[in-house]
Amino acid sequence: MANTLYDLISANKRKTWLFIIVFSLLLGLVGYIIVNLFDWGTVGYLFWAVFIIFYNLITYYYSDKIALASAGAKPADPNEFRVLHNVVEEVAIAAGIPKPKVYIINDPAPNAFATGRSPNNASIAVTTGMLLLADRRELQGVVAHEISHIRNYDILLMTIAAVMGGLIILLRDFFFFFRPGRRDNDRDNMGILYLIGIILAIISPLLVALIRAAISRQREYLADASGSMIIRDPEALASALEKLLHFQKNMMSASDATAHLFIASPFGQDRTSVTSLFATHPPLEDRIRRLRSLVV
Repeated sequence: MANTLYDLISANKRKTWLFIIVFSLLLGLVGYIIVNLFDWGTVGYLFWAVFIIFYNLITYYYSDKIALASAGAKPADPNEFRVLHNVVEEVAIAAGIPKPKVYIINDPAPNAFATGRSPNNASIAVTTGMLLLADRRELQGVVAHEISHIRNYDILLMTIAAVMGGLIILLRDFFFFFRPGRRDNDRDNMGILYLIGIILAIISPLLVALIRAAISRQREYLADASGSMIIRDPEALASALEKLLHFQKNMMSASDATAHLFIASPFGQDRTSVTSLFATHPPLEDRIRRLRSLVV
């Protein structure tokens, strides 16, 4: 188990840098097309190079804050959410990592996610719906699952994938709404930009789905199992997931780009026994069955 965990951590770190490098090359290609279409010359290339550098720095250092803000997460008051803070601290101690920052999402749908660069600067966000639906034992199972993602270094890769998915959508909108200058050459190139925008509009959902699929659904199974090992109680998470299975309302604050971050699909796509190839989560029924077959 130890070798498997260390191998997973190393693989996650490699995949994170691979994501950054590949996406930088894609951004460079987009910049090359734009600069050449509008004949911006050396200044255009320098501007785009600086943009790519700053984007990668912001993605690496601030992707967790972007993910939390996009989900509408706010810091959880220690007095108002004392039980949640206590559970997070207990599980973090059991897992041997520092206590993550604790956030709350005002959403009636039960869900949770973890984010951050490493165990030393991680955060856990839980919806108000989860606090209402789950008892303390079940909440412990949910938090243990998220702390497993933190300990396994899943969170940086998952968060960066979410930010990249969002950028793909922004690039699509850029090509649709960018307005040229008054030069005839600029206006002539608008047809090409609109064509690129149409292509991105068609393939951007597929690109986002491929990015999310790259965050293997096996990680959810592993986080379920390793979280159960931390608290020595597979039934805690199994019971929580069973309640999520029967809760049909979708999250209001989730998006396609961030869906894979959550413990369960915020759109209910894992409530069926069979999921699509690009689904962000394995079926809840399968996860529950595997948890209840564990012996700890």
